[in-house]
Order: sequence, then structure tokens, then C-alpha cells
Amino acid sequence: MTTFPWYDSPWLATYVDARAWIAGHHPARLAEFDERLAPLRTDPTFEIRRIAQVFDAATMQRIRETIRGLKPDQLQLNEVRDFGRFVAHDLPYFTELQHQLVETVSEAAREPVEPCYNVLALYTRLGVCDIHMDAPEAKWTLDVCVDQSMGWPIHFSPILPWPEDASPQGRDWREAIKRDARHRFTAYTPAPGEGLLFSGSSQWHYRDPLPRAEGGEHFCNLLFFHYLPRGMAELARPRSWPALFGLPALAEVTDRHVSESY
Repeated sequence: MTTFPWYDSPWLATYVDARAWIAGHHPARLAEFDERLAPLRTDPTFEIRRIAQVFDAATMQRIRETIRGLKPDQLQLNEVRDFGRFVAHDLPYFTELQHQLVETVSEAAREPVEPCYNVLALYTRLGVCDIHMDAPEAKWTLDVCVDQSMGWPIHFSPILPWPEDASPQGRDWREAIKRDARHRFTAYTPAPGEGLLFSGSSQWHYRDPLPRAEGGEHFCNLLFFHYLPRGMAELARPRSWPALFGLPALAEVTDRHVSESY
């Protein structure tokens, strides 16, 4: 079973093994598989879109009030150790905002999109985001800075094909990605209220440990609004592939990955 070393890679591993299974068992169906999943790939000419003011002042105030009003049991603790952050998924007000942004994101992404999910990430002084690519369920991410103690850069590679053929491995895989001349990372440091639209499933991205200055409690509060191409929700779910392609035996692959990774 294929595995990759970075956070959020199980989707890609499932795709690689499913594609190999189709090539071996039903080669005449491989072109159809590639064609129907092609919208999840990203136009290589796409460049990061900066949105100087995603929301008006009243909305930003309500976002901050919503965060301040969260109860401890609304925050998940499972990412504190690896990311130094507390998270909450799909809070009702943020889901409402995500739907309001569909037209804005569609225009910036140059294709019609639909909401997938959203994440509030409250990074502490231990905040860090390891280098990774996202699952194509999050082909598009609008990353909105809500508040921060100081600027915190996020680094992006250009648009790249999914690395299913030559994925980095070994203990130094992170540095291998960063050193690769093809990647030419660019850093962006959004200010509060500013948003960055990127294609996280086709761009390596990472944040180094949150900078620390003398005194004070250091933090960064971010909202991630994830979108995928309109009409692709089912095709973006590997567990749906056996039924969608009429290949029930493909579940040998997709179910194995689901049980191991999801």
C-alpha cells in the first residue's frame, strides 16, 4: 500500500493505488478515471491571489466576538502537539460566511467552486505548519488572517503536478522539498483582515515556527475556507469511486486506505 510522509497525504496515496489497480485490472477504463478526476488538478498558470479586505469591519468584529465566545468543548485538542493550535470545524457562522464567498473565490480561482469545509485555527506560541500538500477536497483555500501578535509568513511553491511519481521519501524529505530548484518558494505575510487564495493540493506550503519577540503571548488566529470545483464533491471522495466508476472490486483499494488512514 502506497504511503507518503506528509500531513494530509492519504488521499493521494489512495489515488495512486486506485489508479494502479485500474491500470492492472481494467486498463480500458483508465482514461475515463483520469478525465473525470482532471478538474481536481490545478492550471499551472495559477498564481496566489491576495484579497486585501475579505470582510468589512462589522463582519471582522463579529468573527472576533465569535472566537472569544467559544467554549472549551468547542475546540479540538488533537492538533496541539504537532501544530501548536486549537481548531474548530464548520462552526455555523463561519459556514455562513463561506457560502457568501463562493462568487469571490470562483472569480479568483477562475472556475466555479462550491464550499467543502472550513477550519478555525488558533495558533499558540508553539504554532508551526509542517510542509505538505492538501487533499484535493481542499483544492482551493482562502486563508484569512483574523488576528496575530506579529506577522507570520506562509511559504508556497508554484503550481506542481501531484507528486505521485517521484514523491520525496527518507528522513530528510522536508528539506529535500525545500531545496528542490523547481519549487522556488515565495513567502507571503498576510495582515489581519487580508486573505490569500491558493491551491493547496497542488502547491507545497508551510509555516516555520511562529516568531517570538520579547514579552507578550504570541499567537495567530486564522480562518481556512476550503473549496473544490463545482460538482466534484463525490468524485473527490475515494470511497465513492467503486460505485461512481461501476468497479465494485476497487473497494479492495479504497476501503483498505480508509481503514488505515481516514
